[in-house]
Amino acid sequence: MSEVEARFAGPLVRPRKARVYIGWLIAAIVATTAVTQSISSGIASAAVAPVGLGSAASFAVLGGTTVTNTGATTVSGNVGVSPGTAITGFPPGTVVNGALHPGDAVAAQAHTDLQTAYTDAAGRTPATPVTTDLGGQTLTPGVYKAAAGMSLNGTVTLDGQGDPNAVFILQAGSTLITGANSVVALVNGAAANNVFWQVGSSATLGTNTNFAGSILALTSITVTTGVTMNGRFLALNGAVTLDTDAITLPSTPPPPTPTTTTVSAPAKATKDCAVTLRATVAPVPNGGTVQFQDDGVDIGSPVPVSATGVATLSYTFTTTGAHSITAIYSGTLAFDGSTSAPVTVDVEGGMWSGSSGSGGSSGSSEGCKPEHGS
Repeated sequence: MSEVEARFAGPLVRPRKARVYIGWLIAAIVATTAVTQSISSGIASAAVAPVGLGSAASFAVLGGTTVTNTGATTVSGNVGVSPGTAITGFPPGTVVNGALHPGDAVAAQAHTDLQTAYTDAAGRTPATPVTTDLGGQTLTPGVYKAAAGMSLNGTVTLDGQGDPNAVFILQAGSTLITGANSVVALVNGAAANNVFWQVGSSATLGTNTNFAGSILALTSITVTTGVTMNGRFLALNGAVTLDTDAITLPSTPPPPTPTTTTVSAPAKATKDCAVTLRATVAPVPNGGTVQFQDDGVDIGSPVPVSATGVATLSYTFTTTGAHSITAIYSGTLAFDGSTSAPVTVDVEGGMWSGSSGSGGSSGSSEGCKPEHGS
């Protein structure tokens, strides 16, 4: 290669190396961004404790100055005000499964507990930032925050991801305003009793809004015509105004049913010969799995529980001596998990020898011993 050719050859090679380097650099930036996004999205999904409402939990409506109603509002739960004393509009409004508490000691204690709850909800961190309008979004359990006002136009879906204890805390820096016909949809186990809306000033719910959760507003709450509420309107320092609405305290899901798991296995077994392990769950649950263990170590994969509450596993011991077998039931949303008492299997070495023959001939055969009773 001549000197001139060498001069021109160099620049032709270097750009290729530069392109490779740039490709590596872009890949690294993309990977770093993906990790950052993953960490950010994981903030809200971390386990969150519910906000303790104390005695305020029994109030479907609690105001600080007044509670005013127009029209045939129905409220299931207590209605109260404190430190104010005025509750008007009942009737025509009706209260079931509760009573009116206009500035009495019950309302005063509820107001004190609401103050504690509001401070707790407002201080929860870390919080995942959300856009001002929640419409069209699906949120998983966690803490979310809009630095300024929060609005809802359309439907926001709160996905409990199969956990009936999933908690959602939504922090609005100032107002919370819903448009007409907006909806808070609870799916996959999400429960209104575990949804908390902390509002930095006042909340206004538009006509025919279908809402869920407890609104803890620093100032006032205005509920326009036709709102359906599965939750609570709790205003710390201002009024609650109602107009022909339907308000129901959120129900508490029933606790899971306790279960008992028993395991059975042969009292004796032979090394390198398969035996059957059997677990029985009572009462019969609606699903779940059983993990068998040998001396505290998992044996294979979890086994689904059958429609009769039984799970079985074929298992081969590879060492002799006493083995402690247990079965651990996973539980479901409706059934608690449980762990069996251990049973001991005495594993012997050697194969079983027996005589066999046909047509008048005899001989010996070797194999696994039949399973002994448990």
